[in-house]
Amino acid sequence: MGILEELQNEMKAVETESSHDGYWYNVSDALLVLVCGLLCGLRRVVDIHDWATSAPTKSFLAKQFGIEKVFCLAQFYNILKLVDAEKFKDSFARWMKFVLSDGVKGRTVAIDGKTICGTEKLSEDGSVLHIASAIVSELNLVIGTLECNTKMGEITAFRELIAMLDVEGAVVVADALHCNPKSAIAVIEARADYLFVVKDNQKNLKEEIEFYFKTHNATSYTTKEKNGGRVETRTAYTSHDIDWLFDKQKWPNLSCIGAIHRQFEKGGTKSNEWHFYISSTMLTPVALLTHARLEWAVESLHWLLDVHYTEDKTRIWDTNVQKLLNTARKIALNLIRIYKEANRTKSTPLSRVMRENLFDQDRLKSFLDYFVNWDFMELE
Repeated sequence: MGILEELQNEMKAVETESSHDGYWYNVSDALLVLVCGLLCGLRRVVDIHDWATSAPTKSFLAKQFGIEKVFCLAQFYNILKLVDAEKFKDSFARWMKFVLSDGVKGRTVAIDGKTICGTEKLSEDGSVLHIASAIVSELNLVIGTLECNTKMGEITAFRELIAMLDVEGAVVVADALHCNPKSAIAVIEARADYLFVVKDNQKNLKEEIEFYFKTHNATSYTTKEKNGGRVETRTAYTSHDIDWLFDKQKWPNLSCIGAIHRQFEKGGTKSNEWHFYISSTMLTPVALLTHARLEWAVESLHWLLDVHYTEDKTRIWDTNVQKLLNTARKIALNLIRIYKEANRTKSTPLSRVMRENLFDQDRLKSFLDYFVNWDFMELE
């Protein structure tokens, strides 16, 4: 079974029925239209509907998916409002488990949250929608998403995501917000390893690690990059000698401490910064630098959601539809990334694939057909 067919099956899992003006529509059809519109780079529901009701697209939808009648704009909104966004989120996670059938062992799973700034008027207290995402950094594929309402609520969402997803054998990386024993326990119970940034919310731990690496000759590895006239030098240090660490027993399976020193030089001006880490696996300096840099994959995801889909500027006055759109955008980005990795060069921008899908129905058909007989090994 191809992953497109499996995606359709998961969409049917959130199926519900309601009649409008004497017509019946499948929720799964509306979700397919939504995802296809997002694959074409369309940002607003109204734009997706305009595209779906154009003569070429109506013909395409009928031939590709058997969707003979496309709903009007009001019906499209009403159908999307009917969908249970929580069920759709769960369907997405199951679908990605199917896509990554061999699991994520040996890979990096980065987890972080994003505030959707345009949602502040959806609640009486002015709170905004905040959603945490888990991404397999080496593949740039989102594997799960969870609403957490506030930045601090992200701490609980992190543990729930870990429990919900299959992260066995992966290294879970997260920023200092999640550097606490309960989150570490959640990762270990999921049979994964953790790599946490240590900052002032664990002040004593940070000071101990900082003192150690500034007074000891630890194993190190250095890289240097030049970009836009700025030279950045990164030096990573690790140590497995941690018996001296105070309260070490609070951190399950703690095996390694690390530090990364970043130095910047541009136009004769120099600056530097230190970052400190704890991990449950015995990392080398090379591995520490690799996993730490891969944490930025989730930040890249958040950037894409805003740049390609203008998520922060989405003006839809329904929280459920906002959540639904967030998940659908991640489905579209995953499909585009998988397709681009196998069929285009690394330098091909995602926006180019989207434009081709939008302006050429044959291109879109070819894009979707690729996933009918898609080979799982193509992600290796």
